[in-house]
Amino acid sequence: MVLETIFLIFGGIFFLGVLASAIKIVKEYERAVIFRLGRLSGVKGPGIFFIIPLFDKMNKVDLRTVVGDVPKQRLVTKDNISVDVDAVVYYRVFAPELAITKVEDFVSATNLLSQTTLRDVLGQVELDYLLQKRDELNKKIQLIIDEVTEAWGIKVTGVNIRDVSLPDTMLRAIAKQAEAERERRSRIIMAEGEQQASQKMTEAARQYQKEPAAMRLRELQTLAEIAREKNLIVVSGGGEIGTVAGLTAAMDKAKKNKKSPDE
Repeated sequence: MVLETIFLIFGGIFFLGVLASAIKIVKEYERAVIFRLGRLSGVKGPGIFFIIPLFDKMNKVDLRTVVGDVPKQRLVTKDNISVDVDAVVYYRVFAPELAITKVEDFVSATNLLSQTTLRDVLGQVELDYLLQKRDELNKKIQLIIDEVTEAWGIKVTGVNIRDVSLPDTMLRAIAKQAEAERERRSRIIMAEGEQQASQKMTEAARQYQKEPAAMRLRELQTLAEIAREKNLIVVSGGGEIGTVAGLTAAMDKAKKNKKSPDE
């Protein structure tokens, strides 16, 4: 009687253990890839399901978008400039059975593929294109990676080149180039301004030539503006100044001549 009780207890414990190992639960964003005696049985989840202990093996696969950090890669651009580039790759699993059966470790494989693709693509472009057309390069790298990972059941949703590090000598050269470009633009703007001003002055001179009274009015306006300064002496008369100076000199000479006979 005692032995039967012991067997019943151990049998119940064994049954509960088998039942517990047969019950599996996966979350909403997970799927379970089931192998039965080494052969692919199917994909189950989300929620609760049962497997056959000792016969079935389960592999969980996360379906959420994974952010893969591509370490900084040193590469040489098409114009022989050494740069350091790092990027981020966004991907997700859309076919769990392919991600488990077609590649050993899909996370590592995708990250390594991203590194090699990044070096290959950026090594074929010049530095100016790399700095100015980053969005186009992101899309190109994404398409190349996605074409390979599609067979693994992985969809690459985005690639983002985060940083491009340049040598100090190249940074100084770019700064000099930018400064020279700004200087060139400023000189062009000044020259265009002088050209426009000369055209307007020529038109004004022609108008004054047709209407001499307008020239006189402009002269009076200029004198009025100068007169606002209290510390200036304004001598008006334009071309009459020489005549006034000549009359003054003649009067002084006449006075000296009158004084000489008396002496």
